Amino acid sequence: MVKGFQQIEGIDYSEIFSPVVKLTTIRLVLSIVAAKGLYLEQLDVKTAFLHGDLEEEIYMQQPEGFAEDGKEELVCRLTKSLYGLKQAPR
Repeated sequence: MVKGFQQIEGIDYSEIFSPVVKLTTIRLVLSIVAAKGLYLEQLDVKTAFLHGDLEEEIYMQQPEGFAEDGKEELVCRLTKSLYGLKQAPR
């Protein structure tokens, strides 16, 4: 389990943000759709947070049930973002 609440700003991450579209862009697209009589669809990528690449090196304890006998002290290096990380929305 990733414990993002334990991350410290300036040490574990430098900035956090969630990229979203500007309202003016939405209005522009809607006006083009209306003017040209087009059909508009909306979608949501539910696993978008899991596809983000990490800029920092992040390590976590092995998830329960994954540690081999005698190797419980080993950690996992994350290569992709996980829910709970401050870096996930980037």
